[in-house]
Amino acid sequence: MLISSPPVLTIADLLRGDLQLASPPNIYFALKTIIDDPTKGPGDAAFVIEDDASLAAKLLKIVNSSFYGFPSQIVSIAKAIALIGTRELQNLVLSTIIIERFSDLPGQNFSMHDFWSANLRCALMARELDALLGKKYPDAAFLCGLIHNIGHLLFYRRIPELAREVDLLLQSRIEVDSLDQVQIEQRVIGFDHYQAGAELCRLWKLPEIIVESIRLHAFPDHAGPYADIAAMVRLAHNFSTMDNPYAAVTGNGLNLAAEQIGFIKDKTNDEFEAIFKLFYPAQ
Repeated sequence: MLISSPPVLTIADLLRGDLQLASPPNIYFALKTIIDDPTKGPGDAAFVIEDDASLAAKLLKIVNSSFYGFPSQIVSIAKAIALIGTRELQNLVLSTIIIERFSDLPGQNFSMHDFWSANLRCALMARELDALLGKKYPDAAFLCGLIHNIGHLLFYRRIPELAREVDLLLQSRIEVDSLDQVQIEQRVIGFDHYQAGAELCRLWKLPEIIVESIRLHAFPDHAGPYADIAAMVRLAHNFSTMDNPYAAVTGNGLNLAAEQIGFIKDKTNDEFEAIFKLFYPAQ
């Protein structure tokens, strides 16, 4: 199958002309403003969340799940904040909003259920890897893992015909890795979904660590700032897509024993079963 020449298209073009896409998740930034304001407290954050009854109800279901394992029922957002912290709840808010915003796309030839399943597993594994390696990114690892592939959905939302062409070319190959996908995207579209996803997050003014962890996903040899969080997400991605990911560990330069990998996989499998249907209810 011949690969078409890249169209005259830029990432800026991709992000232009879609008001919902261009609009950042406002409640996330309302919470960030409160967190960064020393005169504000948990009650102010709870007030912002409770203004959206549907979101508040979903967050309480997640907090009351076995994922957190609290011994008694949490009945208010204020109580949830007291137990898990404002930043943790802020991340849950952004996660639920992004999944809702990107769960209904035109013409994708893959299962959206499977897409979010794999990326939630990646998010959980990234968080566990960070915990195992010293908790350097406790406020970011989960989100970095969850949305590292968001550019793939951006392609289907804005340029579905080209996105389908990329996927058909990938399906025609016997074995495919993420670098194969990057190369095909660059030839068909002119840039890859990690570059596009990073720029979407930059447009939304998300923290630089999230933007850079996505942008660097296809650069395993990068040694500058944010290389370590990108490596963790890259490894978590491999964990979430491979049956036997041990070889990926040495490829990422992380000295993890087989027992540690087994622990991470078992723990995140349990966590996934506890919360996936809450983040992505049956459509």
